[in-house]
Amino acid sequence: MLKRDLELEKRWSKLLMGLEELIGKKPKDLNGVLFLIGVQELGQGNKTFSKEEKQDLMHIAICKVLSLAGFYELDYIDQEGWPHWKLLKKLPHFDILEQEKLLKIQVLEYFEQEFQIEIK
Repeated sequence: MLKRDLELEKRWSKLLMGLEELIGKKPKDLNGVLFLIGVQELGQGNKTFSKEEKQDLMHIAICKVLSLAGFYELDYIDQEGWPHWKLLKKLPHFDILEQEKLLKIQVLEYFEQEFQIEIK
């Protein structure tokens, strides 16, 4: 494992522990963290979501974290309060591991920018 990959995993573990302290439950994986970000960005509180809404929340989260790298921008918020994003630049073609790495890096950036917490 490369040194930077090891550093990323160390920072990721620290984020998961911090989230466990905050919400009382440790997210299992990247998808769990993305779901939390989607709920946060939707801003309608913790409620019961349908399967389709959960998928939409994941999409919101992915667009939000990738917006920090200039891939998306918020287009509008619909009448029900759901944000809609537009693609600004095409995402690089990565394999699944590289995609996960990019998302983890951007999730860490999200928490550092949005909540002013340093995860080192």
